[in-house]
Amino acid sequence: MDPTTDNAAPTGDPAAARAALEDLRAEIAKAVVGQDPAVTGLVVALLCRGHVLLEGVPGVAKTLLIRSLAAALELDTKRVQFTPDLMPSDVTGSLVYDARTAEFSFQPGPVFTNLLLADEINRTPPKTQSSLLEAMEERQVTVDGTPRALPDPFLVAATQNPVEYEGTYPLPEAQLDRFLLKLTIPLPSRQDEIDVLTRHAQGFDPRDLRAAGVRPVATAADLEAARRAVAATTVSPEITAYVVDVCRATRESPSLTLGVSPRGATALLATARAWAWLTGRDYVIPDDVKALALPTLRHRIQLRPEAEMEGVTADSVINAVLSHVPVPR
Repeated sequence: MDPTTDNAAPTGDPAAARAALEDLRAEIAKAVVGQDPAVTGLVVALLCRGHVLLEGVPGVAKTLLIRSLAAALELDTKRVQFTPDLMPSDVTGSLVYDARTAEFSFQPGPVFTNLLLADEINRTPPKTQSSLLEAMEERQVTVDGTPRALPDPFLVAATQNPVEYEGTYPLPEAQLDRFLLKLTIPLPSRQDEIDVLTRHAQGFDPRDLRAAGVRPVATAADLEAARRAVAATTVSPEITAYVVDVCRATRESPSLTLGVSPRGATALLATARAWAWLTGRDYVIPDDVKALALPTLRHRIQLRPEAEMEGVTADSVINAVLSHVPVPR
């Protein structure tokens, strides 16, 4: 289906763009069962020009989720399997000598795309992990001293396995802080798993999304219109103070050695604005902050070893903070 047909939102209309982005859930559900929170998180990240860390055991459709999102938004996507021998140039691209012209030409790497799936990012050494930092922060890569701009929109969705750490290189706190959101991809419920197996028994092929009926329902122009509308969403001084109080409270938690930085507070404000707009409001309320607090902050704090041994988790600390910080009226 062509994106210019009735299913696509008119370019530049924020209300129509919101409707188109809401249609993403139904469109992606044609291929991925029961991952609405992850879909919403990815849309929020796109609206905020941020990146996402996806954590889940193998086989919960993380790759299929990104491919389906790209198909429903009519965006280009590439996947890189991170391994211990992967080099930075394998991600960013490199200069290649052309014998016919006796000159070096740049061959772009897979990072030159709209949605980059960095699969098992913690299985590659820090040198290669860091090759993504400039791309994520500056939206460009520099090869041989020449900066090269990346496409817009650009989102890195990096995955890591939460249960198998042998042979991995854990991301340092400074690099984790570059991700706007950390989304956990749970195992499906019993009924969702039955639905998955039923689809496969009926001939569903995860490599052929078009046959599954996934069609573009929004475009990059719709996404840009949505971004402008999110930037115009009103944030009152009371909400700003509430975000600051929540983040400052994490720095005082006895269970943590590292609380949320000011960059984390900025990220929480941005994601709350995007969520407020997606839910149909042009202003932010405390519930928007609470809704996005876990995915925005859980990877920006560090637990004390003794707290981990007692079963404390990052999510439980954030929930405790949210329950104690006074909510503005």
